[in-house]
Amino acid sequence: MILQNSFRKVLDAGKPTLSTHLLSPDPDLAEIVGDLGLFDYAEFGAEYASFTMDGLYHLARAAQCANLPMMIKLDQESQGFWAQAAIGAGFHSVLFTDIRTDDDVAACHDTIRIDTPKSGGRMGVKLRRPALAGYEPESYLSSLADVVFAIMIEKAAAVDDIDAVLTRARELGVDMTQWGPADFGVSLGRPGMMFSEDIRPHEERVIAKSLEYGIAPRIEIAEPEQAKRYLDLGVRHFCIGWDRMILKAAFGRLGEDMRKLLETV
Repeated sequence: MILQNSFRKVLDAGKPTLSTHLLSPDPDLAEIVGDLGLFDYAEFGAEYASFTMDGLYHLARAAQCANLPMMIKLDQESQGFWAQAAIGAGFHSVLFTDIRTDDDVAACHDTIRIDTPKSGGRMGVKLRRPALAGYEPESYLSSLADVVFAIMIEKAAAVDDIDAVLTRARELGVDMTQWGPADFGVSLGRPGMMFSEDIRPHEERVIAKSLEYGIAPRIEIAEPEQAKRYLDLGVRHFCIGWDRMILKAAFGRLGEDMRKLLETV
């Protein structure tokens, strides 16, 4: 039995959501995060990761055992294939990157929504994990409709044309936007802009516009203390921490503390 999309239920209920980033495809990490019972879902940053098709399935199975819905963030060049593969493996959400125009939003929609007159997508029937117990059309179509659809707003072109992008996003059922400060600065020829106060007006505009169009803005943070400013702006959806950074900090603390003790011997 495939895990029901509790992420969708929380989102549709208008409640805040919390996730964390997994940059490693190690299934144990998904199981650990899920067993904590603190996160509504976890994002696998496939855009930055090395993984295989088998690895996606193992990651989804481990997350299912821990009642943890999974989101996948994809590289633009191969997002069509891998979005459908991830959904077939049992992922419950897709975050599309590098959106520049409203037509990009439509292309992402077509990738993950089923080819029916009502849905208007281009995905066909794929008998992967969601159909392991047998193909039941209504249940299968319902599980696909529950996949959470998120897009990155991270390019200057998208921010310049934000109303057109979000109008199309609202029409096509986009659930969440994710601000991307690094790519935004790079797209302006200012790679260090993400560390500057100059980026805040652009970030705040994307958040305000997302709320205006009824699409939930989602923000990435490193520490809980960073959430206050975004909560004041109306953000209720956060992704906190990256497994590599968390492990590095933990190993660093343990190593430094032990080195200090050993220096006294």
